[in-house]
Amino acid sequence: MIVDAHGRRFRNLRISLTAACNYACTYCVPDGKRLQAAQAELSADEMGYAVRLLIEAAGIEKVRITGGEPLLSPKFDTLLPVIMQLPLDDVSITTNGQLVPRKSALIINAGVRRINVSLDTLDADRFRLIARSGDLATVLLGIEQLLAAGIKVKINMVPMRTENVDQILPMLDYCFERGIELRFIELMNMGHLKVSNQYAQDFFGMDEILERIGERHEFTRTDAPYDSTAVRYEVPDQGFFGIIANESEPFCSSCTRLRLSSNGRLYGCLSSATSYDMREVLTLPKHQALARLQRLLVLSLAEKQSVSFKGEVTVMKFIGG
Repeated sequence: MIVDAHGRRFRNLRISLTAACNYACTYCVPDGKRLQAAQAELSADEMGYAVRLLIEAAGIEKVRITGGEPLLSPKFDTLLPVIMQLPLDDVSITTNGQLVPRKSALIINAGVRRINVSLDTLDADRFRLIARSGDLATVLLGIEQLLAAGIKVKINMVPMRTENVDQILPMLDYCFERGIELRFIELMNMGHLKVSNQYAQDFFGMDEILERIGERHEFTRTDAPYDSTAVRYEVPDQGFFGIIANESEPFCSSCTRLRLSSNGRLYGCLSSATSYDMREVLTLPKHQALARLQRLLVLSLAEKQSVSFKGEVTVMKFIGG
């Protein structure tokens, strides 16, 4: 087992099925440019083998399937059942929800129990302005289908000062009514935001989020797992919400996440553009592959920040948000 000086090791793996996305969200990509598939993306078989090797070499316990937009990938239908059969404690998906109605039967039949849906507003016009694509009604339909099947849904919302902070309370009420835990994600200083003034203009931090919620609800802070990225709160008789406060209350010191990009590169930290190519590993006999992978994992773990997130020009959805 590989452990660093802070006692961190890799337990959670994010796998980006594709860098392509059917949205072009304002906080993810500049100028409405949609993310395209990366060159030489791993095949479904290669990605399945990579995950099996990482389980053995790093002790991965949980996998989150992400992107880009994972449901957009031709690999999704093939790979999901494979991942569900691996010796893991948990398999989950992060999606923008646009294709959930088309894929809900596959997701349900595969036995997925947890899905995070990225949704920043309940206003249809605002939805199109932020996502620059898609249809809100389709996303909401998909959420209802997942809930009806007994799948635990969380919604991820990125509050932005100039875009959607007036949606914080409506989103929270929508989630409480359906037993959904809403996660507010502080805007991350990544990609094009790192080299523009948009981040400073739009950042809306944890204290401001809590102040806005406090206008309507009383809440108390609750415990969260050791390596959780979210600070969790309970509103009595209503439900829970969380804040991923990467800036206001960094969680780097307990981070256990590793990311595998769609083109086979390992990222130990969102705040570092340094990555390590796993493609060669996939061509080696297993004993050689595991030995080589151990070295890559040591290097990847060393990329983690010790205290706080510093930001990076890397586009997060390219490496599995």
